Amino acid sequence: MKVQTIKDQPQVRKRLFIGLLLISLCLMVGSVVLIWFLAIHRELMFYRVLLVLFAALLLSVILLIGLGIIGMVLTIYQSRAFPSMEGMMRIAINLMFPVALGVGHVFGLNKEQIKRSFIEVNNQMVYSHQFHLQPQQIMILAPHCLQRNTCPYKITMDVRNCQRCGACVVNDLLDLTDYYGVSLVVATGGTLARKFIEKYRPQGIVAIACERDLTSGIIDVNPLPVLGILNIRPEGPCLNTTVSLEQVEDGIRYFLPADAKEVHKFGKVKIAEEV
Repeated sequence: MKVQTIKDQPQVRKRLFIGLLLISLCLMVGSVVLIWFLAIHRELMFYRVLLVLFAALLLSVILLIGLGIIGMVLTIYQSRAFPSMEGMMRIAINLMFPVALGVGHVFGLNKEQIKRSFIEVNNQMVYSHQFHLQPQQIMILAPHCLQRNTCPYKITMDVRNCQRCGACVVNDLLDLTDYYGVSLVVATGGTLARKFIEKYRPQGIVAIACERDLTSGIIDVNPLPVLGILNIRPEGPCLNTTVSLEQVEDGIRYFLPADAKEVHKFGKVKIAEEV
């Protein structure tokens, strides 16, 4: 069984996901060239026109995706938002993420590694904005595997059922929510997570999960800003996991107004990321 500790939690550069997006875009351009080649060698005008129209449509999508990738690169390297390009960035991510995973598989890249790179890209895009949210507009979305598997108290419907014994990190997350006045929910999966989001309608989310759940959740709630934090798996996936409280606190504080960021509970804010 693969286990993970806070010291060996994998670090992945954002350029991996961007690079896969660019390779995927090149493949799409190659498809347009192939369609164009087939079109000019067709004798029947009907098929020629049909292929040309399809190539033009595909070329328009490629242009849109290309501008979205450019927007992501500019956002990452200049650490500032480009509002006019955010719609194209969302389209590029939603359309090309599965393609990037497929290209990565062809090159023998680990799927989880690609997803970690995507999470880093997403977080940097969130960090490029300035937020001034009130505590009640911020939600910590946590997975149920943070709770000890031997605990008899059900906290997925009401996290306050936690008995605060300190045996797992849920107690510390509740300390954070009480300290900053934000909300905390514990979900068993994507369906329940979406219900919590619909119920509380947060304006900013600090999400804790594994690579698979974070990537699907981030894409699912886009354009709602989500800071993704990978859980730590000392006993393997989905069993008695934990999380860096300092990273969670950093995420909460980034969404808060400047005058609410003076006092730390668990650590110091560390926003700078390696590209």
